[in-house]
Amino acid sequence: MDITILLRGIIIGFSIAAPVGPIGVLCIRRTLNDGRTIGFTSGMGAATADAFYGCVAAFGLTLVSDFLIGQKFWLSLIGGLFLITLGVKTFTSRPAESSSPDSPRGRGHIAAYASTLFLTLTNPATILSFLIIFAGLGIVNETRNSFAAFILVIGVFIGSALWWLTLSLGVGFFRDKFNAAAMVWVNRTSGIIITTFGIVALLSLVNW
Repeated sequence: MDITILLRGIIIGFSIAAPVGPIGVLCIRRTLNDGRTIGFTSGMGAATADAFYGCVAAFGLTLVSDFLIGQKFWLSLIGGLFLITLGVKTFTSRPAESSSPDSPRGRGHIAAYASTLFLTLTNPATILSFLIIFAGLGIVNETRNSFAAFILVIGVFIGSALWWLTLSLGVGFFRDKFNAAAMVWVNRTSGIIITTFGIVALLSLVNW
């Protein structure tokens, strides 16, 4: 196994996951409100979606990528509406009553995972990012065999998961400093930011 392919996958996965967007805001908010495990579980939904799109790019599944890019309008519409709904719900939600550092209250792990998985899959920019990065670095030419492509995708998943683990653990250290009143403002701020991302996604469709 060429360890460099795995390492490059890890770097790519970490780099794509790291920029703060609606998923990052959601993960931070859930970590503060519900604990590290819920925050990390939310991130793993995004990591799974990253691995899926990395798989499409690494294996050269042009039929799948062409279909997803062709459905950019509907993916952006669905994703935007979902973000607005989620943002409004976050804005109006009440802080979790439990103060346990890793309380599973407020959201189930499955719901936390599924929501971020769905949001990331409905973001056309994700698949485009992988296609552009893989092509720009010449990685597609290096992963002609299935085993090398598989190792690359594993690296992408590990890199993305490492970012979400780092974020949830880091934010978790500050959780005890937020009382109920502070969490109300965290929810409101997060709700506004997430809703704004949703509105921007919908506005991008105006001139479609």
